[in-house]
Amino acid sequence: MSAGRILVVDDEPQIRRVMRATLSADGYEVADARSGEEAIERLRSESFDLILLDMNMPGAGGLETCRAIRKERLGTDLAIIMLTVRGTEKDKVQALDAGADDYVTKPFSTPELLARIRAVIRRVAASPGSGLGKLELEDVEIDFQARQVRAFHEEVRLTSKEFDLLSYLAAHPNRTITHRELLQAVWGPDYGDEQEYLRVFVNRLRKKIERTPKNPKYLLTEPWVGYRLRLPE
Repeated sequence: MSAGRILVVDDEPQIRRVMRATLSADGYEVADARSGEEAIERLRSESFDLILLDMNMPGAGGLETCRAIRKERLGTDLAIIMLTVRGTEKDKVQALDAGADDYVTKPFSTPELLARIRAVIRRVAASPGSGLGKLELEDVEIDFQARQVRAFHEEVRLTSKEFDLLSYLAAHPNRTITHRELLQAVWGPDYGDEQEYLRVFVNRLRKKIERTPKNPKYLLTEPWVGYRLRLPE
């Protein structure tokens, strides 16, 4: 049985060959694309669990491709890991803000990459807070079983990681969850110091479920500590 379907998107043939061999040996079903445009065309007709997306491709680069994938809602619970030679916090924030779930800097070790992949494409059934039912926050209704959100009378699309983060906070309502606990619960045990991940994902969630994201009513920041989901009394 396949461990999951992965699409490798990189303009370098050698990298695609190496990634295909490495991932296939670990039990994944692997396809590849030479460009962001080709990747989007494949996603319109095929289903994948995860995309390994090179950030620095000619034409539609990784950021543009990632934004297009999220905007078109290509793939249910599709995970995206961005790969790049640059590892600054600015680059990480750009990748996450474009819709990536994680970010890996080249060169990376095979065990590191495989660990990131396993952490990112955990099945929905094993996601944090998957035993929750429904939650209503005035004009927002969240169905955790169906993984659906309606906000202000419209359906809102959350990425898998956004939903996992919201689910974990909802499973511990009105309690401040530390940065480390959130990162390890949602991204995996190898995480803990990547606070920029939380900043980006919390900001994205606020834009989707808060009426005034810059003055949030429910998804609150506890400075220097973590985040808290405040439920209405």
